[in-house]
Amino acid sequence: MTKAYSYACGDCEGMEACPASVTAETKDEVWQLMGHHARIAHGENPVDWDQETRDYLDTLIREVDV
Repeated sequence: MTKAYSYACGDCEGMEACPASVTAETKDEVWQLMGHHARIAHGENPVDWDQETRDYLDTLIREVDV
């Protein structure tokens, strides 16, 4: 099995109704996809995320087997 990383938007506090999730080979790819999703689906600009938000989101990225 190969390792990958995954993020489910619905795991984020306040986003429970969002069905989006991403899985990628690296954490960096997941962060890029999370940012893209945040802009399109939620009208957020990831540049505006403070360090506390980034630290929280990082806890929601899980290592998975693919």
